[in-house]
Parts: sequence; C-alpha cells; structure tokens
Amino acid sequence: MVDSLSGQGGRPDDEAVAFARAYMAEGEMDPVIIAKIRDPERMAQREAQKLALKARDWPAFSHYRDANAARAGQRTDVVFIGDSITEMWRIAQPDLFEGVVVNRGISGQTSPQILLRFMPDVIALKPKVVHLMCGVNDIAGNTGPTTPGDYRNNILAMLDLATAHGIEVVLARLTPINGLPWSPGVVDPQARIVELNGWLASVAAERGLVEVDYGPALSDGQGGMDMAYTRDGLHPGAQGYAVMRPLAEAAIAKALAHVA
Repeated sequence: MVDSLSGQGGRPDDEAVAFARAYMAEGEMDPVIIAKIRDPERMAQREAQKLALKARDWPAFSHYRDANAARAGQRTDVVFIGDSITEMWRIAQPDLFEGVVVNRGISGQTSPQILLRFMPDVIALKPKVVHLMCGVNDIAGNTGPTTPGDYRNNILAMLDLATAHGIEVVLARLTPINGLPWSPGVVDPQARIVELNGWLASVAAERGLVEVDYGPALSDGQGGMDMAYTRDGLHPGAQGYAVMRPLAEAAIAKALAHVA
C-alpha cells in the first residue's frame, strides 16, 4: 500500500489517488494500476519526492494550506485528523466529508507531525469537534523511534490544545493490523497497539472525552483486521469504512451534544 497520497508541494499524486480509489472499489484490483504503483522507477521517484518534501516541510503544513485558506469564514463542525486511515476515508466515503465536516488526514504521518499541524489544520478552522486517530506509524517508526511516552505526550498536547480552544474531542483507538510490512523489524506491533489503546481508553475516561473503538467491528478475533474489511491487513477497504462510519457518527453526535 502506498504511504502517501501527496506528491511534490503537497499536491495529490495522481497514481497514488488512482490506487487508493481502486483499493476501495469492489472486486479484484486492476493489475495495471498495481503494476504502475509498484514500478521500481516510479517508486524511487515518489520516494525522492517524499524525502525532498519532508526536508523542506517535515510536518506537511503545505498539504492543506490552500484548502484551509479556502474555508476562511465558512462553518466547520468536525475535523478528522490523523494518518492514512483518516486520509483514505475521504476516498472511500467522500459524502461524509462535505459541508461542515472536513478531512485532514495525511498518509504516513506520526503523532509529532500531526501535533505540529494541529493548529493550522484543526484549531484555525474553529470546529466544534475533532476526531483524532493516529499511532500505527509511531509504532512503525516512520519518523524515527517513538517511545510510548513520546506518543502519550504528543496526544496529551493535542488534547490540551483542543480543550484550550473549546473543541470537543472524539478520541479514537488504533484500528487492528495484521503486521507492518514496511517495518519488519518492529517486534509484536499488535501488542504495541493493545498497550496504546489501553492508555487511550484510560485518558479518555480521566478527561471525560468521547471515545470510539473501531476494533471490535474490524477484528478477526486474533488481534488482526478481518480480511473481509481490508486488502492489505492494515488499511480498511470500502466495507471496513462502512462498518466504521456509524460508530464515528454516533461518537461525533455524542460530542456535539456536549457543545454549549
């Protein structure tokens, strides 16, 4: 699975977007699209573009800069922020992210990157609710080693920012995975997810936050994601997002009820 839908300057990578749409479609994926996205030369080009972008814009402020500017003066009720599982949700269900609900996911990102863009991509939009979900890429070490303590501090900082600006939080647990193929050296990532999810549940309870747990709906019963809901064992497909959506909508409705 591609780890980013963006190319140079934060603009969508056409091949990656085509792949993501094919990933969400019913039936077998088009082998031509798979071949294109896995072509060694194109993979090397995308990797070089990604590294160049990170060198000049590590948090990816540019990714949604224009979209945020275009929303100036518009009402925003809910912002979804996170990594690829959030970003690809708008490919699977674009109708969910219309009007007053916006998507600010960026594939491949870790909690420190999301924290850095929390102000422009969430706070500045003045939403009533933020749906926060991230952590798998921290476990994978996408931006270097991230300890559980590092992750906790980043999440707590985002929660404090939201609270300081009167934004209700829907805190999502990490979704189940069947492995981290791009980070084979990570030991027992499923156990790491259980650890972080336990902490997320406890901090949500302590702070009186609305929590959403997609795990039971997606699980294969053995710590992984049911292959009926995914193609790669990591990212939900269309059916996966179909079972996630009512859970998200119920949690958001509960959070909106807290808004004065």
